[in-house]
Amino acid sequence: MKAFELRGFGLDSLVLTERPDPVPGPFEVVVRMRGASLNYRDLVLLRGTYDPNLRFPFVPLSDGAGEVVAVGPGVTRVKPGERVVLSYVQDWVAGEPVPSLVARRLGGPTDGVLAEYVKVPEHGLVHAPTHLSDVEAATLPIAAVTAWHVLFGVGRVRPGDTVLVEGTGGVSLFALQLARLAGARVLVTSGSDEKLARAKALGASAGIHYRKTPEWDEAVLALTGGRGVDHVVEVAGGANLGRALRAVRLGGEVSVVGFLEGMRSELELTQAIRRCVTLRAVSAGSRTSLEHLIRALEAHAVRPVVDRVFPFTEARAALEHLASGQHFGKVALAFPG
Repeated sequence: MKAFELRGFGLDSLVLTERPDPVPGPFEVVVRMRGASLNYRDLVLLRGTYDPNLRFPFVPLSDGAGEVVAVGPGVTRVKPGERVVLSYVQDWVAGEPVPSLVARRLGGPTDGVLAEYVKVPEHGLVHAPTHLSDVEAATLPIAAVTAWHVLFGVGRVRPGDTVLVEGTGGVSLFALQLARLAGARVLVTSGSDEKLARAKALGASAGIHYRKTPEWDEAVLALTGGRGVDHVVEVAGGANLGRALRAVRLGGEVSVVGFLEGMRSELELTQAIRRCVTLRAVSAGSRTSLEHLIRALEAHAVRPVVDRVFPFTEARAALEHLASGQHFGKVALAFPG
């Protein structure tokens, strides 16, 4: 089979090569990949800033969907010919995350989905949504599950709440779509007027251009009558986190899911303490979260926002497009045949 291997850090070290076709063992499933999607995590892994101890050669990318082509002895959850989505955190089936369940993550440290065939344990996949294409289904495991877990797993979003989402990448747009399903009002920040207009077309109530309004937290307070939002989906990290804390209401929630502006932040702790803010970090979710998400998407016929689809063989170009920051929603790959 064809697969991309990362043989050192840097995009130039990503090489298309041949690997043996995987053979399923007991309770294992082989999936022929039909679609994959990219996350910012993939970029920082390739650059060496996320896991400097990554072992090479390594198959990158975490999110994928495809068709079951072979099952090993004992498999009962799926059968050949069925469409499936691979769970990002393979062994986290349900409940709270514990070290023994969250170590095996596709696309780092475990080999990922940038290959024609991928072998996973049967508990590490779910049936694909019936209304989505394979490429659309491949956008769900990290970005959509993270948004779902933030809003409805560890979060407490209710009808009438106000949710602030930062930017217009995958997690943020899924959070926008899901929060609107729950009856929440959504505010969006972006550095592009065009992207803000597109976010409003998806249901955002208002947008804030953070380049034109660097003190965007003050704009958020103005839009909420000085109260602040109930929830912030914080994707930027760095100095941006302080503004997120200032934009949330007394007793509100800030969920940190990314670090686009930096992996380190300095906080005024009194700011969070005096206002009783719940600050939490969220890293994807369990297989059960993925299953709940899929049921919600099917019930409401929600489709993910896909910015651009590249052929499998153009994975490097797709990663470069993601790195450019020009995308609106998810960047994806379509596999041949």
